[in-house]
Parts: sequence; structure tokens; C-alpha cells
Amino acid sequence: MTRIGVITFPGTLDDVDAARAVRLAGAEPVSLWHKDADIRGVDAVVVPGGFSYGDYLRCGAIARFAPVMDEVIAAAERGMPVLGICNGFQILTEAHLLPGALIRNDHQRFICREQRLRVESTTTAWTNLFEEGEEIVVPLKNGEGNFIASPAELDRLEGEGLVVFRYLGNPNGSARDIAGVRNQRGNVVGLMPHPEHAVEPGFGPDSAAGARQGVDGLRLFQSAISALVGA
Repeated sequence: MTRIGVITFPGTLDDVDAARAVRLAGAEPVSLWHKDADIRGVDAVVVPGGFSYGDYLRCGAIARFAPVMDEVIAAAERGMPVLGICNGFQILTEAHLLPGALIRNDHQRFICREQRLRVESTTTAWTNLFEEGEEIVVPLKNGEGNFIASPAELDRLEGEGLVVFRYLGNPNGSARDIAGVRNQRGNVVGLMPHPEHAVEPGFGPDSAAGARQGVDGLRLFQSAISALVGA
């Protein structure tokens, strides 16, 4: 069975949710501890959301130097699928596994809502089961989710197809409505919205199937399994 690691840092909030998403997708979740320089032979890694190390200095700035992240960076450079969600996205940008940075929302307030996204890239380990241009809904909750990069870098991301998700109705001022990006190889993806909160009927966003029935997030985790099985 595919084994997907889920890291816990001090202040992580969504590690249990991410592990449940992995299990519902059909893989075995493996708990990884921030102090351990060991990723236990997993096939992929999820860096979940929360407030690692209390968001001191900058969101993700301390977590990037946790012993486990040295192993994650090395594994990602070898091609292992890595997904960063919310604070995990911030950590991956701090680790330079993904481009850009995340700063305070332009309206200076924390936001929590169901968020519509458009899938822009399906050639990644985490989005291969989606259709390009498909619209999905997953929950969003952040205070520092405003994606920024230089104009030249934004042009590069657009030109090279490195934007993975785009907001439909920009909630936080992110440049060019960018909600998630990828690395060149496509094994590393980060996004601010929370797919792990849209994986089980009765507990997800509202959808055409009914209240709380949205499960669009599940396919990110199923995509990783598909990519690994087909590798």
C-alpha cells in the first residue's frame, strides 16, 4: 500500500485531517515528527496547515529549518511527491521548493469560507485526476494567504504553466488570483485552500449533491496515489 507521511510541527492544526484524507483516498498515513530527521520510507509527504512554531518571525520561517524538512527537501529534489497546504505552502516557499511568498491578506483580516477554484495544471503528482479548467470548491482559512512574487516571476509562472489553482473571487489579494503553484517537475505543489476538509460526504462544503456533500479535495490525494502506482 502507498504510504504518505504527514508532518506535525508545534502549532500544526490539520495533521489529523490530512491523515484522514490520505486514508480515505486509499493510502496509509504515516505520522512524521518535526524533530526527527527521518521520513520513515514514505512514498509522498503532506506538509499540513496550522501555525507552525506560532508563526514567529514569518509563517513557515522556523519550520523550514526543522530536521524533518532537510529530509523532505532532499526527497522532493529526487522526485518524491510533496504537498503543502496553507501553512505547509508557506513552509515550502520558505524552503525554496516552491516560488513566491505568502504575506498578510490585503484586507488585514483572517478569512474562513468555502472557496471556488479553477484547476489550471493537471500535469502534477497531485492534480492528474482533474480536468484542466475544472472548477472545484474547498474550504479556505487563512490570515496570511496573499501570494506575491515579482512581476517577472509572475510572468515566468504563467508562461511555464506553474500556476496550479486560481481563485474564482479573490479572497486575499493574491497576485493574479493565484491560489496554488507547482515546481517545474510537478512533484511539489502548494495551495492555500484546504483540500483535506473536502474529502468526506457530510463534512465538506455544500455542493450540487447537497449540503456538506462536497468532496472535491479528495482527488488531490487520489492523484498522488495514482501517480505513484503508475510510476
